[in-house]
Amino acid sequence: MRSIDNLTFQGAPSRGLSFELLFSALNASVSGIIITDNQQPDNPIIYCNEAFEKISGYTRSEIIGHNCRFLQGKDRAQKARQLIAGAVKNGETCRVEIRNYRKNGDLFWNELFMAPVKDKDGSVTHFIGVQNDITLRKKAELELIEQKAVMEEQVKERTVKLRESEAFLSSIIQTVRESLLVLDPDFKVISANDHFFKTFKVNSQETIGKLLYDLGNGQWNIEKLKELLVKILPTNNPVLDFEVEHEFPHIGKKLMLLNAYRIELEGQYKDRILIAIEDITERREIERRKDDFLSIASHELKTPLTSIKGFMQMLKRLQPAGLPEQYHAIFEKVNLSIERLNGLITDLLDVSRIQSGNIEIHKDTFNFDQMVMDAVDQMQSLSSSHKIICTGSTGVMVTADEQQLVQVLNNLLANAIKYSPDSSEIFVHMSKVSDYVKVSVRDTGVGINLEDQQRVFQRFFRGAEFQKKFAGMGIGLYVCEQIIKNHNGTIWLESEKNHGSTFNFTIPIEP
Repeated sequence: MRSIDNLTFQGAPSRGLSFELLFSALNASVSGIIITDNQQPDNPIIYCNEAFEKISGYTRSEIIGHNCRFLQGKDRAQKARQLIAGAVKNGETCRVEIRNYRKNGDLFWNELFMAPVKDKDGSVTHFIGVQNDITLRKKAELELIEQKAVMEEQVKERTVKLRESEAFLSSIIQTVRESLLVLDPDFKVISANDHFFKTFKVNSQETIGKLLYDLGNGQWNIEKLKELLVKILPTNNPVLDFEVEHEFPHIGKKLMLLNAYRIELEGQYKDRILIAIEDITERREIERRKDDFLSIASHELKTPLTSIKGFMQMLKRLQPAGLPEQYHAIFEKVNLSIERLNGLITDLLDVSRIQSGNIEIHKDTFNFDQMVMDAVDQMQSLSSSHKIICTGSTGVMVTADEQQLVQVLNNLLANAIKYSPDSSEIFVHMSKVSDYVKVSVRDTGVGINLEDQQRVFQRFFRGAEFQKKFAGMGIGLYVCEQIIKNHNGTIWLESEKNHGSTFNFTIPIEP
């Protein structure tokens, strides 16, 4: 039994309450409890419970007689120690959080509640200290403080970066060669770049804060445009390549291409619309002149070529007997070149008709499988280097322009043969897919890289690596795509570099 010499508890009931019961209660506490004797020099510890021994790591014999400061070791410069010393001096209660060190040197945080015990005359005879190990809580608090400091530093860094980004973006916006507007959700102009002011010959006072539809003489007050812009904010669907042709004040009649996007920068700018306006008047005029040139040139070339073909047919009929074999070989090469030139001119005429919207579709009902087989047989007769293997069937009658579909097949087959010089087989497969017919033309040739695959159906496009190795003008696939589109179908490519290409197209089966 642990005892406390000369210690009495004022006010404690004497009946039924013994020191043995009191000490049992103290030892049962999970909090560390000590009692110091203030009447002795240096206020030594005269009692500690078992919980205090566990918290500190010291045994009772190593604790009794020491001042509580021994737990701080060399860590004496703590503000909490001054608070404790002041409370002891003035005989007051205090509550502090202090760093202590166990016997093995481990740091632990101690929450100390200290209260004086006074005699009948009011003099402080003892102090009772109740202590709790709050190391885990303190560690969590310190981690939170550290995390807060890290987050504050990150916020500062991101703020600096954001400002730098804004300055960088602002410089880009001001130097970009395209007119830019930023609108708020009510379609009022928040900002505009210098290119906009220069292009439309206006100033910021006439633009900033104004409704988009009120700018100039109302050139943007277009119902279709309003409908598209209204859909941007809730759905985030951009407005792409919207053409506006207008007699603009100060600059005259222009054709403008408008693109609009919803923007959000780091959550700071919400529900803003960025509008990019490009003047395509000159570009469209150049395209028109080019189309006019193609149309005129192809028509002008067609007339003499027709005469040349007629003269060659006449020469063939009138050629005398006994001509050397070399003559016949040259004659056939000339005919082959004429046919190739005729095909190129036909393609140019098709391009001209497509661009002008004058391409005509003459639909009729025919056996689709027979059409494909005839086109394959015709191409096979012209090519001795490749075997064309045709598989599958649709078993349907199709209503379409048969000649145009034959033209598509001829183009795809000719390309498959041309771009697979080291292989000997071309594969054609036809099938019925739902209410569509599908044709696939596959080769095992050079293939097309991913970047060029996005552009193969563009007019006059030819991959850089093909231009020196293979002849062509880059219009065949463009014509194919337009023909299939005019039949409400789709055409697409699947290819891998050095592993061949497969061109597929589908058209609906019309009743």
